[in-house]
Amino acid sequence: MRLKDKIILVTGSTTGIGEAIARRCTLEGAAVMVHGLEAEMARNVAGSLAGAAYHCNDLARPDSAAELIDATIKSLGRLDAIVNNAAWVVRSNIETTDVALFDRCMAINVRAPMLLFKHALPHLKQARGCVLNIGSINAYTGEANQLAYSVSKGALMTLSRNLADAHARDQVRVNHFNLGWVLSENEYKLKMREGLPPDWPDKVPPAFAPSGRILTPAHVAAAAVYWLSDESRPISGSVLELEQYPMIGRNPVKEGK
Repeated sequence: MRLKDKIILVTGSTTGIGEAIARRCTLEGAAVMVHGLEAEMARNVAGSLAGAAYHCNDLARPDSAAELIDATIKSLGRLDAIVNNAAWVVRSNIETTDVALFDRCMAINVRAPMLLFKHALPHLKQARGCVLNIGSINAYTGEANQLAYSVSKGALMTLSRNLADAHARDQVRVNHFNLGWVLSENEYKLKMREGLPPDWPDKVPPAFAPSGRILTPAHVAAAAVYWLSDESRPISGSVLELEQYPMIGRNPVKEGK
């Protein structure tokens, strides 16, 4: 097992991508701290995973990061890795992005990963541990209706690179995924609310899914294992795009096939 005996905190792991990562880490031998907002959901996920614990709080609160790290150490004894997956995926543009929305988006998507790293650093140094930040291809420009979210993911990408550079000599690694379009439960429901039909995943245009299907949480979880394991040591500071096509220099085929 590739993560045998590791202790891994996965934020936002009661559904979707975070849950898939938590489950895959458990299958690979890790004990996981499940985290989310709703206690019942967290309890159910943790209860289905061998050796897991759970803790719920709102990462928008400044004191939540220290609370979550302390709970992990108290419940599981140490900390080898953090997956910063929790995020507020919010629709907004220049007209609808007010101060409160922008600040909350930055607090959850950027400040919380920074504070989690800060409070976990002594434990990660001791374990020669690592962090995997889950970002988005929206970090590069984003969409017109994802202004605040895109800005936050751009900041998270810079945070990943900065921390990797600053703490390489501490033997603490930081790597980063920029995810493309992933068919999570929440994404399916969001697109339904935005007017797509129930079978929309089967009708994604080839420009967005050359393979015929968009990615699943399981794809992300499988990729995460390598970066959380010692197999990837000593690599740090890497930003990887998990998508079906290149993000730089892409010229998609315009004619139908």
